Amino acid sequence: MPQSFCLHVAGDFACFTRPEMKVERVSYDVITPSAARSIFEAILWKPAIRWRVARIEVLAPIRWMNLRRNEVGAVISSSNVQQAMNAGQGDLALYVEDERQQRAGLFLRDVAYRLHAELDVRSGEPRQKYDEMFLRRAAKGQWVNQPYLGCREFAANVRLVEPGSEQPAAIAETRDLGWMLHDLDFTDLASPQPRFFRAQMQAGAIAVPAFEEAAA
Repeated sequence: MPQSFCLHVAGDFACFTRPEMKVERVSYDVITPSAARSIFEAILWKPAIRWRVARIEVLAPIRWMNLRRNEVGAVISSSNVQQAMNAGQGDLALYVEDERQQRAGLFLRDVAYRLHAELDVRSGEPRQKYDEMFLRRAAKGQWVNQPYLGCREFAANVRLVEPGSEQPAAIAETRDLGWMLHDLDFTDLASPQPRFFRAQMQAGAIAVPAFEEAAA
């Protein structure tokens, strides 16, 4: 049986954007499995491994806030970047004053979760090597990149939960959270496809099905 790892994750703000909202950012009620996976990957990521999120516990009441922010409404075209690389020169500037947009968002605030995940080693290498590497990095607070809660500007406070240690209880709330994004299927790298699952929170805990069981 693969070892299960647990992280305590908290932050002042979070936004796990619903993909059906095209203009304004509207968050899911809780963290998505893909966002939880990215937090584990922020501690340890290698091409030979994949994280499988198995359980999400909600530790703080679900609270909302409305916020209007300035955002940039465009990105530099990849074709322009390729042309500049081939030519050795080019205009790749993006003028913020010309592309600035003000957008409203419905975000979460004062969030806290306990995330459970397993490490899937695909290369045939010994699992123990990666288990020890993750535990060492998580205990020391070492990241590949700064963990965040849906948006990079919403930094996450992360700590390793030791087995058997005393931890706060999940919220005493049960609700149907509806269809939620599980993760993206990268079988076709040119066109990743989203997969969804029906999220049910029971006494503050959400059991996450295997990625293969999620609906396309």
